[in-house]
Amino acid sequence: MSDLNRGIMKFKNADKPVVVVASAILVLGSIVGLIGWALQTAYILN
Repeated sequence: MSDLNRGIMKFKNADKPVVVVASAILVLGSIVGLIGWALQTAYILN
């Protein structure tokens, strides 16, 4: 069993590269979106 099949990724084929890349894009995209929203809100950027 791969280490990626543990924790919150408890489903079959959770260690496939496609699933790992999709999860990483989702998490990183969310972080970038939140940072952009925070900067726009705090500094009133256009």
